[in-house]
Amino acid sequence: MKRLAVVVEPLPDGNPKAAELVARIARRYVNLKRDFLVKREVFADKAIALAEVCGGDDAIEGMLVLHVTLTKRGEGYESELTGALQRCSDGREAWSVNAAGSFASKDERLTEVTQVYVREVGVEVEPYVAPVMNLLRPALDTLPQPVLTEDDVNEKLSLD
Repeated sequence: MKRLAVVVEPLPDGNPKAAELVARIARRYVNLKRDFLVKREVFADKAIALAEVCGGDDAIEGMLVLHVTLTKRGEGYESELTGALQRCSDGREAWSVNAAGSFASKDERLTEVTQVYVREVGVEVEPYVAPVMNLLRPALDTLPQPVLTEDDVNEKLSLD
């Protein structure tokens, strides 16, 4: 299982832009730091069935499902993550993670990254970038590393 879709459900903070942000951060991080080929981002306010995501023209082989909760607390957010990697072939879970933490809305180490996502997704995601990055990074670092062929590596180079 190498070709994935990132699925964010339900919408963090009830906000579709926050869900788009979580999906985009996860997609880029997994493409950059793990040997998966994340082909698609999906987010919705309800559970998404495996059959809705798997297969298709982009040959999705698995779903990285992320349930992120963001609760405003003072100058930041209480954040929780439950994640799972499900195989399309049989629906079985290949990996899971639970994480939580309290994170400030601003992190000076993430100023440039924050501005990139604000330009791409919208100004309303600015307070979410630092908490989402700080929640997702250590959790996604525990994902397994699939073995890529030379063709897979070339395909990965064409992903954003």
